[in-house]
Amino acid sequence: MALESPLNSGGVPLYLDTASAAPVRREALEAAWPYLTGAFGNPSSHHEVGRTSADALKDARRRVAKVLGMRSTDIIFTSGGTESDNLAIIGIALGAGADGNAGSRGDAGFGGDAGFGGVAGSGAGSVGRPARRHIVTSVLEHEAVLAAADFLVRRHGFEITEVPVRPDGTITVEALGSALREDTLLVSLGYANNEIGTVADIAALARVAHDAGAFFHTDAVQAAGWLPLGGLGVDAMSLAGHKVGAPKGIGVAAIRARIPLEPLIHGGGQESGRRSGTENVALAVAFATALELAEAERTETAGRVQAIRDDFIAEVLATVPGAFLTGSESLRTPNHASFCFSGTSGEAVLLELERLGVTASSGSACAVGSDEPSHVLTGLGIDDDLAKTSVRFTFPADFTGEEGHRAAHAVSTAVKNLALSYT
Repeated sequence: MALESPLNSGGVPLYLDTASAAPVRREALEAAWPYLTGAFGNPSSHHEVGRTSADALKDARRRVAKVLGMRSTDIIFTSGGTESDNLAIIGIALGAGADGNAGSRGDAGFGGDAGFGGVAGSGAGSVGRPARRHIVTSVLEHEAVLAAADFLVRRHGFEITEVPVRPDGTITVEALGSALREDTLLVSLGYANNEIGTVADIAALARVAHDAGAFFHTDAVQAAGWLPLGGLGVDAMSLAGHKVGAPKGIGVAAIRARIPLEPLIHGGGQESGRRSGTENVALAVAFATALELAEAERTETAGRVQAIRDDFIAEVLATVPGAFLTGSESLRTPNHASFCFSGTSGEAVLLELERLGVTASSGSACAVGSDEPSHVLTGLGIDDDLAKTSVRFTFPADFTGEEGHRAAHAVSTAVKNLALSYT
């Protein structure tokens, strides 16, 4: 029996991998262009051309801070989410952990919440207190978080506890509370998981960490544009421009300025001494523009795309034998659907989908060249063979219901074609 032919001959392919990279917004490119051409000055230079760039950088920082409900002095521009995660975790661990003091209660946290107070300068430690060298994270975190934590274990003698997770990827406040210790310095838990889309109750988890005297960092790379970023009460947050419509190569580490932070990059003292190197003004402006637009459109976009996403999930589960939804059914980012297709190969499904005009992924694009099953899926208790059948679909902001039905039909056809090829 012949395989069904491609669905989109002569049509427009469907790109359903925005968790890896979203299309760059024209508005972001147009906002960046002046700082790639006429206003090209170094923002550290003390002349008119430099001051023009410095003013643009200052304004971009202010605009990002406003979206996050934070202070401009908290915003550090980086090269992307991976650097931001490393700076937040390693920088706080080495900067604030040595004196044994994670801060003092009572300061206003990000977004106006009663968060955990920052440390004012290097002399804020409590005399005689032992160093805090314990970090809490989970098995589901992005590779950048896990690798940064592993570096602290290997090179600086920190201890790591992985908080237990439920089969749908959620973490309870009780589980986090049980993982905390007297010497816990930092908790790092993701806002929205990049592989299964599960959303964490970050505000509640941050309160538990603060009650135990620990800082709280969240990787919010996948949440930006889809979930609220303000009012979470966290001490540090990571963002990446290419998830919200800015070019690749720009990100933000939002870390409260009063927290002692050991820089990863040393040099001229840019970014208030926390991240040296000449700032990329054009990409900072592009990031601020894309983030503002994504936030302004978020409520309408999230509601509309979530309804299409729900129909897509229902159609796939109804038409594909052996399809298994991974992650939480309800607590997931509005544009995310991920499945395991028992009896297939995830890579084979992706190749067949691409033949049918649909681009998706098997999980994190940051795990380059790995043939191993996803650590996120195995962390949920899914066995290795089933984990290798995973496929992730992440929809763009302008996704339509008609495209959702086309995509679901393509999934059904792809799995059917593979079943025929195996017989």
